[in-house]
Order: sequence, then structure tokens, then C-alpha cells
Amino acid sequence: GEVREKMQETMQNYAAVFRQDDSLKEGVKKIDEVFQLSKDLKTTDRGLAWNTDLVETLELQNLLTQAVLTMHSAEARKESRGAHAREDFKERDDKDWMKHTLCWLEEKGDVDLQYRPVHDQPLSDEMVHVPPTKRVY
Repeated sequence: GEVREKMQETMQNYAAVFRQDDSLKEGVKKIDEVFQLSKDLKTTDRGLAWNTDLVETLELQNLLTQAVLTMHSAEARKESRGAHAREDFKERDDKDWMKHTLCWLEEKGDVDLQYRPVHDQPLSDEMVHVPPTKRVY
């Protein structure tokens, strides 16, 4: 219902294919508001078999978690890389952003962003090292 629609609308409006700082900052605020709305979600079907109400609630909780983490991660990453295209940071920045984003959503809605390095060397001698390059289409 309402929470799913607001989540979809927020992601479409503030984390579209082409992104920029002001819309991402606004999107972080909006998706955090949607997350707070989700705390009132309830299931009414108490059946143990074919409980679509429970399945849809669990799916929504998972989707909303992913939406919150995506929005916060996108706002924090000040570069364009792959499907993350920032209009205000058009170039890839390997010096500062060649790293993986690790993120957690706390129960109250706080997001913890951390990073780990990219391991670009193969784990065995059977594979040759392929250096990272800019995607050109």
C-alpha cells in the first residue's frame, strides 16, 4: 500500500539513472521518512498456509532496506561508476573511490557506511591480472 508506493516514488524521483547531489540529499531525507512509516506495518492474516500478507510484508521490508542503503550509498559516493551516474561527478575516481561500500541499516533507521579495498590481483597464477579501465560505450 502506502509505504510501497512512497518507496517506489522516492527511488524513481531521487535515485534515477542520472543523479546529482541535491536530489540525492533530498532522496536520503525522503527515504528515511518512508522507513519510519514502515515501523507501523502490520500483518492481519494469522494463517500458517499461503499467508500472502506475511510474504508481501517481508518482501517490502527487504525492498525498503535495500532502498535506504542504496540511497545513502549513492549520496556518499562522489563519482560516476558503472550504473551509478552522477551528473555533478561525471568521471570515475579510482584514487578515492576504488573501494567497495559496505552498509548496514540499524533498527532505528541509522545507516552505517563503511568501505573495504578492492582486491584486483587474482588469487592464483592461473589468471592474469586485468587492470581496471574506464567503460566506454
